Amino acid sequence: MKNCIIAVLAIGLVAAAGCACGNVKGVAKTGAGYGDVVIETIMARRSIRQYKDTPVERKKLQLIAECGVNAPNGMNAQAWEVRIIDSKEWIDGMTEVYKTANPQMASRPGFKNMFVNAPAVIAVAAPDDTYNGVNAGLLGENIMLAAQSLGLGTCCLGAPTRFLNSAPEAAPYREKLGINPDYQILYMIAVGYPDEEPDAKPRDLSKIRFVE
Repeated sequence: MKNCIIAVLAIGLVAAAGCACGNVKGVAKTGAGYGDVVIETIMARRSIRQYKDTPVERKKLQLIAECGVNAPNGMNAQAWEVRIIDSKEWIDGMTEVYKTANPQMASRPGFKNMFVNAPAVIAVAAPDDTYNGVNAGLLGENIMLAAQSLGLGTCCLGAPTRFLNSAPEAAPYREKLGINPDYQILYMIAVGYPDEEPDAKPRDLSKIRFVE
C-alpha cells in the first residue's frame, strides 16, 4: 500500500501542473481550446472505469510503454520493470483467484475482471524505496497521457497491486510476470477503449502559489 501511494503521489505531482484547471469554468470537458496538443491531452485525461470489450492493439500497448520508459528518472538508472498483460487467460485466471478471496468485489454490478473490466493492464515494478517510487510514478504518467493521445482510457489501480504482491494464492500469476524478486509491483494501469466519458473532478487551484 505504501509503495502504491508513493507512486500515485508522484503521478499527482507531475499531473498537478497541467491538470489543475481540468474543470475550470469555460474549459471544455475534452480539454479543447488551449491551442497546444500536449496541454489538451493532459486536460482531457480522466480515470476510466468502464471499457469496451474491444482488444487493444499490441502496437499501441508497446508504444505507450515505450513512452513510459522515456520518462525522466534519477541518474538514468531506469530501475523499473514494465509488464504488458493482454492475455485473457492470465487476466481471467487472476480474477478467479481474486474473487475467491474477495467475493464481495465480484458481486458488484457488471463485474467482469479485477482490473475494472479492462482488456489489458500494465504492471510497473521497482525497488521498494521512495526514490525509485517517484521515478516509477513519472513513468506511469507518461503511459497514461500517451494512452489518452491514442484514444485509449486508463485507470491507476491499487487493490489488484496489493493482492498480487502479498496474497500467496496470487504467487503463480506474479511469477508469470517474470519480475525481479527484489522489486515490488508499485501500481497497475488498466488500459482499454473507454465506454464512458466522466467529467473532471474538482481541482483546488489554491494549492498553486507563486513565491514572491
